[in-house]
Amino acid sequence: MGTLLSLSWCLIVVLACITMAVSKYCFYCDFTNAHCVGTPMYCGEEEDCYFGHGTAAGLTYITNKGCVAVTRCGKDEPVTYMGVTYSFITYCCQGNLCNAGPRGPKQAPPSLTTIIRGLSLLVPLSWML
Repeated sequence: MGTLLSLSWCLIVVLACITMAVSKYCFYCDFTNAHCVGTPMYCGEEEDCYFGHGTAAGLTYITNKGCVAVTRCGKDEPVTYMGVTYSFITYCCQGNLCNAGPRGPKQAPPSLTTIIRGLSLLVPLSWML
């Protein structure tokens, strides 16, 4: 009975980890010219998290965060905020809540293969318990 219980717990952990690997959450902030912590939001399959940065001559920069279509990553697009048009670039990243702060070094998200390999170690360990 103990082995069956251990196996059940392992399956629950595996399913929870796979769900977390498939779901993607990003921080969201509307346009602002101040620091924004953001609130988590769910993104679609074809979207990445991003941190956006906009500039306009003689003015302070603006920022925002959220989810964006992968095809818009790294593009310089005009954005109007409070009546001023800014040159706005989206810096994309992959992984849950990766857009917490300004863009940094690009980090590769863990692959599904890596996650499954790590979880496969749990099964033999749980059988020993």
